Amino acid sequence: MRRPAAVLLLALCASPTFAAIKSKPVEWKVGDETFSGVLVYDDVNAIKRPGLVMVPNWMGVTDNAIKRAGEIAGDDYVVLVADMYGRDVRPKNKDEAKAAVGKVYADGGLTLRKRASAAVAALKAQDKTAPLDASRIGALGFCFGGSSVLELARTGANLAGVVSFHGGLKARLPDSGVKVNAPVLVLNGAADKSVPNEDVVAFEKEMDEAGADWQLVNYSGARHCFAESENAGNAPEDNCRFDARAAKRSFTAMRAFFVERFGARSAD
Repeated sequence: MRRPAAVLLLALCASPTFAAIKSKPVEWKVGDETFSGVLVYDDVNAIKRPGLVMVPNWMGVTDNAIKRAGEIAGDDYVVLVADMYGRDVRPKNKDEAKAAVGKVYADGGLTLRKRASAAVAALKAQDKTAPLDASRIGALGFCFGGSSVLELARTGANLAGVVSFHGGLKARLPDSGVKVNAPVLVLNGAADKSVPNEDVVAFEKEMDEAGADWQLVNYSGARHCFAESENAGNAPEDNCRFDARAAKRSFTAMRAFFVERFGARSAD
């Protein structure tokens, strides 16, 4: 009489566990201004995992950005899609995005550094409601977001590492003697017209002077936006174009970098 029950129990134990990518809004303050991002993670289990602040391109917190965060998160990371503009600023087109970026950089990047640092704090604060190990935090970003996480590194933040996908590389350390403590991985399109060779040389010099542990990978033929598939249909002459080969290689490089930086997963 017990055999059917035993068989049923074994079948249940053998059944796959289906997880779902969860996303929920998260708000935080910088001074009197409210910022609104989205926390993304797989709820497959309660095992604590590292966290990543992901700064999107200049269009900000969009459905595309949230989808990409889910792909990056898998069941490996808790990802915060970070808002750099403020809750009420959501660009609808390139002109509005350019204006929003201009305001953020009006003081040379100091405002951006404060906002990026606040996003890190906002992510760490989620460790009671998400399977997050707040002691292991990194950051990554795309285009404007790539520039943003480099500004975060320039604050001297003690992060596991930062990864810039086709971000700007203009040297911006505010003072001599500032140390970059977070290891840096720059994934750059060798044919990106918005990142001239002089910027690459200046960036390398800046990182050396800051004592940084840095890597810079140039992908031949790749232009700006090479890792973002939504740009696949852009005109051939457009500097913002998806490159499948460079995208695949850059995401592989990013994942290997964070595996090295975070090491084995912690357990509950």
